[in-house]
This record gives sequence, structure tokens and C-alpha cells, in this order.
Amino acid sequence: MKIQIQPMGAYQTNCYIVTIDGKDLIVDPGIGATEWVVSHTTNPVAILNTHGHFDHVWSNAELKKRLDVPIYCPEGDVFMLEKDPFSQGTPPSHADVAVAPDETVVIEGIGMKFLHFPGHTPGTSAIEIGDTWFCGDFLFRGSIGRVDFPYSDPEAMKNSLRKALEYSRNVTLYPGHGPSSTLKAEKRVIPYWLEAI
Repeated sequence: MKIQIQPMGAYQTNCYIVTIDGKDLIVDPGIGATEWVVSHTTNPVAILNTHGHFDHVWSNAELKKRLDVPIYCPEGDVFMLEKDPFSQGTPPSHADVAVAPDETVVIEGIGMKFLHFPGHTPGTSAIEIGDTWFCGDFLFRGSIGRVDFPYSDPEAMKNSLRKALEYSRNVTLYPGHGPSSTLKAEKRVIPYWLEAI
């Protein structure tokens, strides 16, 4: 697995290109991501959204048009792609596949699981590919996603954090903002956040 990372826009939202067996998966194409993605992919097969916030999905529609690939989004956040609920002027896009909570999908022979960790948004998911989570705004290095936005749910976030604590394998975390981490490292600070929420 080859992973390319480029922070996008004012919020420095990490856009990822994940290449497996010569096939490129685009994760969270945010504001201004199109040209970087187009110039760094050779065989794009899908756009994957960890959740529906504008800074993670801004370039969905433009990239879909340029690359002719499907968009996969957690079903709980599909409405955010279409309705621009934060009135940010987000170009509307449509999820070709609304992924159910904890569903495993196979794209061009590549298996992945959308592990459902609601709280930051209703559909927030960590996309598990091998020993790696592309975890959006669920977990960051030393921190967690905010739960004070519209459609956020602090109690759901607590349940998601408990679910992460119970996850038995250690995985590498590639978050929506900031540097990578590991689930083992974040398990040391999750109890703090459970008390702080």
C-alpha cells in the first residue's frame, strides 16, 4: 500500500491517495484537491468519504466528473453532500454508494470496512484497509473530533470511543487533520476524552 497525503484548504484537511495493486483510492478530497489528485493518480477507481463535512467532500463532484469514478459515503452523512447544511457553498455531490454502518465493501478487488464511529457527524466512519484506518475527524493524534457542531452527538461520540477502546488490533491512524498516529497510542488518551465530553 502506497499512501500520498496533501493537506487542503484553510482547514488543512488531509486528502489521501491510497494505491493498492496499481489502483488509486481517493480519500476525502477537500477544498482545492482536484488538480493535486488528478496529477498524482494513474488509475483512480473510487472516491471515499469518511464523513460529510464540507472540508472533506468539497471536490467530490469535480473529481467525479474528471475521473468518472463512484463516490462512497457513509449513509448517515449522504444528506450533507447534497444539501450543504452549513451553508458553505459546497458544490453538491451524490453518493453512488451509501455505505451502511460497519459494512464491508469491495472495490476493484480491494476490500475495506467502513467502521462506524458516530458523534462528530451521524455517519462518521474510519475506513479500514488492512492494518490502516483513514479515520477522518473521529480520532486525531492526542485528540478527537468536535461534538459541538450541528448534527454532532456527544453521547454517540462516547459510545464510539468505547468501541475504539474495545478494538483488539493495533492499526495505523491517518486522520482528517494533522499527523498520523496509532490506535494503541490513542487508547492512552481516550479515557481523558470520555471524561471531558
